[in-house]
Amino acid sequence: MPRIRTLRSRPSGRIALGSLLVAPLLLVAAGCGYGSKAVESGDPKAVGGKKVDGLDQVKVGYFPNVTHATPLVGLRSGGQIPKELGGTKVKTQVFNAGPSAIEALNAKAVDMTWVGPSPSINGYVKSGGKNLRIVAGATSGGASLVVNPKKIHSLEDLKGKKIATPQLGNTQDVALLHYLKTKGIKVDPETGQGATSVLRQDNKEIPTTFQQGGIDGAWVPEPTASNLVSKGGKVLLNEKKLWKGGKFVTTNLVVRQDFLKKHPDAVEAVLRGSVKTNAWIRSHPDAAKKYINEALRRDAGKPLPGKVLDAAFAQIDVTDDPLAATLRKQADHASSVGLLKKADLSGIYDLTPLNRVLKSEGRPAVTDAGLGRK
Repeated sequence: MPRIRTLRSRPSGRIALGSLLVAPLLLVAAGCGYGSKAVESGDPKAVGGKKVDGLDQVKVGYFPNVTHATPLVGLRSGGQIPKELGGTKVKTQVFNAGPSAIEALNAKAVDMTWVGPSPSINGYVKSGGKNLRIVAGATSGGASLVVNPKKIHSLEDLKGKKIATPQLGNTQDVALLHYLKTKGIKVDPETGQGATSVLRQDNKEIPTTFQQGGIDGAWVPEPTASNLVSKGGKVLLNEKKLWKGGKFVTTNLVVRQDFLKKHPDAVEAVLRGSVKTNAWIRSHPDAAKKYINEALRRDAGKPLPGKVLDAAFAQIDVTDDPLAATLRKQADHASSVGLLKKADLSGIYDLTPLNRVLKSEGRPAVTDAGLGRK
């Protein structure tokens, strides 16, 4: 199966006030573009019956990461999401990093996508609060700073080293830049140059660069973190240790505002499927790992070794709660390192449909931490 087409972002000068300093992504001339690929052979067949909201298809995006367990399990043929959509087909796209997914959302190449908090914030701010809403959570945790133990022995050894992140402005990029700042280490947020060098590189390329000695470590999501450990790396810092109770949003589900307005039943159907999928994953972890690995084989080109998959899966918590209070803090982190001007995030959430689904399942409502649609 062909590997995912990737696009790297490059610094392109300062962007206007109120925008994240995220370099624009080029569109590929062929395929679906936006650093993604259509998963034609992996698209689940419509279950049949009535089409939700009269739609022929719903276009959804996700990443081939363990932190995207919800779509990796729930979107497959026979999965809960296609079941809830009935006669409406699911059309999927796989992305390599969040900024690419937001580009596709803005261009209406996808209607909904699972994506990290920093790109969600970025997209919302750059559109003046008009392009997306966060409608659910998906994953907490699953991100770590992994280093070459021969080169870096402690957190005090980061100066003068080269550390990779998946993409300029993505969730782990913001986390690394903010952490370095708290340690008094200055880095230019655009170029990644400073007392510590930050290299932006695709998740799938980072392990090779690490083995070749091109980087000294990486702040990355799962399974890349566990993959680096399997290649001799050491977890220097699990990001869970930086958050109260070890909880912080890693992946949430966003939807275009115009799609949510026109097709609320379709959005709610996806949310029902997501909630049921997350409950199933929690109850059947071993079976869930098998589904995840089959999805990674198809979407990323090969499955994970058993030990790597077990280690990666152990680091995540699937959750319907978007952990909105932690997203607010992540926005503050982006502001503190110069990636984002202080911005009003009011209205970034619309959790009304999710809370209807949770109520129908006998579950308590989740909060938007004051950032909900007015």
